[in-house]
Amino acid sequence: MSKLFGVSNLFGMLETTMKNLCEIFIKSLMILSLSTGMSVSSYGQAAPIAQDGEPANAKANPTVPTHRAFGASIFGGEFANQSFVGFNPSYEISVGDKISLQMWGGFEFAGDVSVDAQGNIFIPKVGPVAVQGVRNQDLNQVVADAVGTVFRKNVGVYASLGGAEPVKVFVTGFVKQAGLFAGHSSDSVLFFLDAAGGIDPLRGSFLDVKVLRAGREIQSVNLYDFILTGALPSFQIADGDTIVVRPVLSRAAVLGDVENQNAFEFAAAEITAAELLNLARPKPQATHVRISRNNRIKTEVDYIAIDAVPGEVIYPGDVLEVVSDKLQGTISVRVEGEHNSAQEFIMDYGATLGQLLSKVRFGPNAQRDAVQLLRTSVKERQKETLDAQLRALEASVLTARSKTSAEAELRQREAELILQWVERARNVEPKGQVSLGSASSVDEILLEQGDIIRIPRTSNLVMVHGDVLFPSAMAFQAGSSIENYIEQAGGFTQSRSASNVLILHRDGSFDKVGKRQLSGKRAIALYPGDEIFVLPRVQTKSFQLAQDIITIFYQLALSAGVVLRL
Repeated sequence: MSKLFGVSNLFGMLETTMKNLCEIFIKSLMILSLSTGMSVSSYGQAAPIAQDGEPANAKANPTVPTHRAFGASIFGGEFANQSFVGFNPSYEISVGDKISLQMWGGFEFAGDVSVDAQGNIFIPKVGPVAVQGVRNQDLNQVVADAVGTVFRKNVGVYASLGGAEPVKVFVTGFVKQAGLFAGHSSDSVLFFLDAAGGIDPLRGSFLDVKVLRAGREIQSVNLYDFILTGALPSFQIADGDTIVVRPVLSRAAVLGDVENQNAFEFAAAEITAAELLNLARPKPQATHVRISRNNRIKTEVDYIAIDAVPGEVIYPGDVLEVVSDKLQGTISVRVEGEHNSAQEFIMDYGATLGQLLSKVRFGPNAQRDAVQLLRTSVKERQKETLDAQLRALEASVLTARSKTSAEAELRQREAELILQWVERARNVEPKGQVSLGSASSVDEILLEQGDIIRIPRTSNLVMVHGDVLFPSAMAFQAGSSIENYIEQAGGFTQSRSASNVLILHRDGSFDKVGKRQLSGKRAIALYPGDEIFVLPRVQTKSFQLAQDIITIFYQLALSAGVVLRL
């Protein structure tokens, strides 16, 4: 009895423990659902159960900070890497500059003299000569006049600026890396801004850059003038000057069909749309402007024709999206193959395939009942479908489980082979062919811009692809079965029962061939120009993987006309 009682207690404890674990698991699922807005199914897959609590327009509303500031691209280190050591004629001599002096004749001297703290240079036998503030183009004359007061004749003079004074300049304000930077007095403000990492594109102003000397403003720089026209104020930097980048003034963004998709700064409280679009440069196809008003209590949107928008007032924070909103008038369709017409046809929007074919002069060898339609949108859709199937196959391969270490090793090798095949399959480009064989009225199919109509030449061949010994083309034989063609191509490389066969007709339609339809009374009829695809057998430990790969085999054969072996 004691043993039975002990066993009974043990089962009771186990039952209580399992009950507690289930309660904990259920509570965990509830917490997961509440915290992430997802439900968890019995297979461990998450599914959304509720919408976000954000306003409907919280993410859709465009804002200025999400766009790159106009002019930010000029700071990439090139200005800082190239110090300007040349001198223009208007350069003014400063303290610390070096003057190269040559004297010959009755008195000879050759050497460099520096401008001292009093702004003078000392010339032997002549004495101090004031040169500070003298323009570079006047330097030689000023020195020659000073020498002439001592040596009336027989002494020649040549003076030139040999080197500018090294300076150190503070760069602060809204730059990426404020600090003290070394340069030359001949360097531009761009050199020092670039050395500081450039203007902070989110907070710094490109219109309001100040240069201070002894606490007083000596120069204001508008970088938009330099970016748009190359104009840059000419002034000299002195040792101890401070360059200050002021905070950004007002800013509005322009995106869409423009050459410059940027956030643009302006100094006033408002700017006209014409001024803003002049900076953004709309493309020729632009027709309308969508203006998102972000500086009001409620977000408002204006939609205006681009011809009427120039006088529109734009305020800080507004975002303009330039769009092409045109009614489709005509489309261009290309006709290739066996015909004696023009290669390009311009058709009215809404034209049908029948209307186009009525204008085509078919050649004597054209196969009219096998006209092919190739469409870009179909090609893109086929590519998306194929990529989705390949991603699903990858997920299946990478998440497959093994019961033993030996099975795990086999699965690893199998996975490596399949993943290599997946990469090859990703590089296959579908043709975008529309199947016309089963259409009730081919002539009523609406044409699209960029469609290609291919008129094939009458063919008396049948192509055999895939897992046969000798893939080849062979002459069409009336009454010959699919199996006969496969046998003429060397037969199945694998067993007949393990192969899948697909017939692709010239008009884009296809037939999947069953085992009993290869020959005999149930055999599917073949026509000249048909292609036989013998899909390879899939050898894998997982039935699901085999099904996924077979599906992709069919997709490749139908959309691209290829068979990729594993």
